[in-house]
Amino acid sequence: MDERVEKIKAWLGTGSINIFGLPMSGKDTVGLRLAKMLGAEFLSSGEIIREYEDKQNDHMTENGKLIPTDKFYDIVLPYFHNEDLKDKPLVLSSIGRWEGEEDEVIENAKRANHEIKAVIHLDLAEEDVRERWKAAKELGDRGIRGDDADPKVFETRIKEFHEKTIPVLNHYYELGALIEVDASGTRDEVFENVLNALSVL
Repeated sequence: MDERVEKIKAWLGTGSINIFGLPMSGKDTVGLRLAKMLGAEFLSSGEIIREYEDKQNDHMTENGKLIPTDKFYDIVLPYFHNEDLKDKPLVLSSIGRWEGEEDEVIENAKRANHEIKAVIHLDLAEEDVRERWKAAKELGDRGIRGDDADPKVFETRIKEFHEKTIPVLNHYYELGALIEVDASGTRDEVFENVLNALSVL
């Protein structure tokens, strides 16, 4: 096995790595691959919320905006305390996207013995985000998600990231937990960037 992976496993323990980025930056792609390589469980706030919306027939995110913080606390945070995740490391995709939510995320992760050890920002320019969106739409490889089908909704998601999530990243930076990773390359190149960044912690 890759020596970097063994090093990351030893450092991570039962902790968490939280991955953020603009839409189309590769959060879930990187997160799922990283979780598999580390023997970790993968939690995506987007997947959790969409599953809730489907079950409740409640389309909170169809306009591209983030769900209210109280809803986020009720729907997403309990996953940290799931017995099936006990004693396992976690790879998170954008858990706590709205300024102010990060402290509750940090506290819940810590109480559940999944302390957040690092926060990765997959840094991608907006022009690249839009190009990837156009390519994905042409290929039809993003399913039937409404937030990807409507360009206005997609632009709202970009705006929400800048207004609500960038302050979250700034907070993690102040805590010394933020890692900036260039996400402009191929999937393999971006994943290598992530492994390299984590292996030197």
